[in-house]
Amino acid sequence: MSDVEFLVHSGIGRITLNRPRALNALTHDMVRAITVHLDRWRTDPGVRAVLVDGAGERGLCAGGDIRSIYEDARAGGSASLEFWADEYRLNAMIARYPKPYLALMDGLVMGGGVGVSAHGSHRVVTERSRVGMPEVGIGFVPDVGGTFLLSRAPGQAGTHVALTAAQLSGPDAIHCGLADHYVPSDRVPDLLDALSSRTPDAALELVAEPPPPSGLAAERSWIDDCYAADTVEDILARLRDGGDAAVGAAKELETKSPTALKVTLRALRQAARLPDLEAALVQEYRISHRALRSAEFVEGIRAQIVDKDRSPRWSPPTLAEVGAELVDSYFAPPAGGDLSGVTR
Repeated sequence: MSDVEFLVHSGIGRITLNRPRALNALTHDMVRAITVHLDRWRTDPGVRAVLVDGAGERGLCAGGDIRSIYEDARAGGSASLEFWADEYRLNAMIARYPKPYLALMDGLVMGGGVGVSAHGSHRVVTERSRVGMPEVGIGFVPDVGGTFLLSRAPGQAGTHVALTAAQLSGPDAIHCGLADHYVPSDRVPDLLDALSSRTPDAALELVAEPPPPSGLAAERSWIDDCYAADTVEDILARLRDGGDAAVGAAKELETKSPTALKVTLRALRQAARLPDLEAALVQEYRISHRALRSAEFVEGIRAQIVDKDRSPRWSPPTLAEVGAELVDSYFAPPAGGDLSGVTR
């Protein structure tokens, strides 16, 4: 069994992430294989659309293979940089793919899982969907085009999601612009059947339903007010003076890496002004390059994934100690050169 399986049937090129015991976490080999097949199917007359889904019952994809990245970071290696470069190029390829690209975002869709789904042309969520960019919790920053997507969410919803590492329901993901269509999970087989003889648009018209109300949309008033502040310190001050939900968000921010919070806020603000996804991916590659050499990233993964003590020792430990020079260093072009190969 391969970690990612490919099948062409009835004109649909199907990509199934196949590491269910690892929540279908992406490896470099998986990214390479997906890229090769998408490139091949681009001009294949026997493929009229692409479908991506995940094996097992738990979700599409929980992100990248974070343990491999952890070991690489501890050893001072560069394999993760090569992985990110290829992954970001894949994200750009998906966003510009010339054929319909339908992503089944059922169950958990985290980090790299967002990268292989939310840039597609047809993005489907269910009542089981839990979509998120949890990177600040491990001393990192939303990547795979996450800063581009979240910076374009309504109001300040994307800032809230990025800084708190909140998990979005299917309706919330639609509200934030990370998904388009809502299909109850028990109707996903009907969608797959419809795709065998219909276009993705026609199949979704037959099966998709209006989504339930978004809980996040209902909270927009305080979210927009609090996260409109210019600094993380001011955002926290506003949250602490808000209602119960705002105070809860403040408590979440207080557990995150101070450095990651400041870098993420700046990345989001800058991504909102960038012209396209490709420019945001170049910025994210610079951040990832710098993060790989930081103690924050290693410590965050240790606390959350390896030792699981949930007690990271951030350094610097407070927002006040994270100076502009440190934040600036995350946005500097890498000595080895910027990300290449992500043109429109």
